[in-house]
Amino acid sequence: MLTRREFVRASFLAASGVALGLDAAGAEKQALARPVIGFSKPFQSMGPADMAAFVEEVGWSGIECPVRAQGQIEPERVGEELPRLVEAFRRRGLDVPIVVTEITSIHETHAEEVLRVAAGLGIRKFRLGAFKYTKDRPLEQQLDGFGHDLRAIGDACGELGVQAAVQNHSGSDRFGASVWDVVGVLKDFHVKNVGICFDIAHATIEGGLSWPIQARLAEPFYAAVYVKDFTWSKGPGGWQPNWCLLGEGMVDRAFISGLNRSGYSGTICQHQEYPMGDRADMAAHIRRDLETLRGWLA
Repeated sequence: MLTRREFVRASFLAASGVALGLDAAGAEKQALARPVIGFSKPFQSMGPADMAAFVEEVGWSGIECPVRAQGQIEPERVGEELPRLVEAFRRRGLDVPIVVTEITSIHETHAEEVLRVAAGLGIRKFRLGAFKYTKDRPLEQQLDGFGHDLRAIGDACGELGVQAAVQNHSGSDRFGASVWDVVGVLKDFHVKNVGICFDIAHATIEGGLSWPIQARLAEPFYAAVYVKDFTWSKGPGGWQPNWCLLGEGMVDRAFISGLNRSGYSGTICQHQEYPMGDRADMAAHIRRDLETLRGWLA
């Protein structure tokens, strides 16, 4: 017996499949084959059991969990709180496949502890912190430094059987924003140790019409794919991206079509950066974005 939510989703996917010339069963199978998780930052104050119930309610298969200062779990409490969270999720058949950290050096306080606790729980991916350029040193020297730190992190990941990943976050001082720089550093690394969390929205912010080139560059290094959307608006400080519902902004659904053709079968993580109100509104917005994403995947 399907729940109302499952019935609506199946009907939506079937309609999408008919529109594309696919049979309904094929559309449903293709769209639901990939795990779609969500970044838990907007509701990180929930307790483990409550959060697991919420994630099940909205239809995700799990979360990407912030383990960082002022995040869902403080790094110094990872040994106590991350196992509790994972247990609450697995009790409902959900997963925590990625943790989000501020780690940019394996020698940072709690860095190895976070990796070891996550690995011990079967979490195999973690997003690294922000590597930032400064104006007081040549870029080549800074790239060499980023590479040195990433190689040390990758060596630790190889020992633990986990994968670190750099996000291509937009910004004038962000390593990885243009994608070319991070790919240049990682090209001689083992991708199983260090990869890229490819964010199509940030790639569109930085690349405009050239996002397909960025996606092609990053594709061999995909550790996860992030999906969200934005529009441009002009204010007193100039043009700024404003986060919005998926499908209402600048992100081109052709990226997902290309992802389908590429054979990528890894994790897709849905991000919500826009204001979402109370719990009921939040659930409604997340479900709406997930339905849009499932339609694109189908």
